[in-house]
Amino acid sequence: MMPGPPHLFVDISAHGFGHLAQAAPVLNRLARQLPELRITLRSALPTSRLQTRLVTPFRHLAESSDFGYVMYDAMRVDLEATARAYRTQHADWEARVDREARLLDELQPRLVFSDVAYLPLAGAKRAGIPALAMCSLNWAGLFAYFFANEPWAAPILEQMMAAYHGAKCFLRLTPGMAMTELSRVCPIGPVADLGKDCRQAVRAQLRCASDERLVLIAFGGVSQQLPIANWPRIAGVRWLIPQDWQVTHPNASNFEPLDRPMTDLLCAVDAVVAKPGYGTFTEAACNGTPILYVRRHDWPEQDCLIDWLHRHARCREISTADLLAGHLREALACLWQQAAPALPWPSGAEEAAAALLPWLTD
Repeated sequence: MMPGPPHLFVDISAHGFGHLAQAAPVLNRLARQLPELRITLRSALPTSRLQTRLVTPFRHLAESSDFGYVMYDAMRVDLEATARAYRTQHADWEARVDREARLLDELQPRLVFSDVAYLPLAGAKRAGIPALAMCSLNWAGLFAYFFANEPWAAPILEQMMAAYHGAKCFLRLTPGMAMTELSRVCPIGPVADLGKDCRQAVRAQLRCASDERLVLIAFGGVSQQLPIANWPRIAGVRWLIPQDWQVTHPNASNFEPLDRPMTDLLCAVDAVVAKPGYGTFTEAACNGTPILYVRRHDWPEQDCLIDWLHRHARCREISTADLLAGHLREALACLWQQAAPALPWPSGAEEAAAALLPWLTD
């Protein structure tokens, strides 16, 4: 056993905010169980964004070890740019793994935990440090989906698979892709933060009318601005939107000035409009928030997310055309008429923390 407080090296992908929403509840629970835990966290997400989710101290390495996928916007992948990025990343792969191994050897963590970059897994294997991965997807599975038939792809996929296979365990979240291509997969329950009931306080901040309903627009960490300025007014509905959209609409308010965590906002609103994404879907379902969703273009993870959502939440699919035009009156009315199912319990954070704990204490 290494001397001193247990040290955990964490790598969180900055491909949107969903990976942080998955990892943070696990780290928060782990820190409560192991108060002396020291965390070094590498992510290209801003420190301020990480601090909105993490309640435990951490050292932030403001770098990225993966890029996930290059996006045109929150709904569409730029496959040509993504292919170039992967070919660049793997052109000197062995040197990258060597550098990663040297970094980890200098930091001397007891365990590496990744959601869901594969470079730290490869570096940990080379440095002789145990590593665990966790996510609802893995980049190798998505790479194979998009690029397996390309003549240049096989060596890259082999390196990705070797890195994931080097992990002691891959904690596959519910809902999640099947990941039959991976070894040592351990299914666990949903991960989601539960918000606080601040509904009346938020309505007071916004000076809502008694019959006014709040609908949150939440498309995650990849830019996706909707033409809300051109949407028709829907009587009794107010949209909560990001302030960086700089939109003026008589029935829209920015949600950042409310100064509320996203999970608390989910508890305060009457519905959320979103794309399929792990964090938004599980947190909406576990907090009992109805959700309208629009399918992403050719994103293989979304089917398992949508199937799970229909079993555990009030939800309804809308078309891209209706979303862009703001034709949501009928969809919202139908959504609010649905019977509420039993709330799913987010057991995944406890299960993941239990899987990590022995590596940090034995």
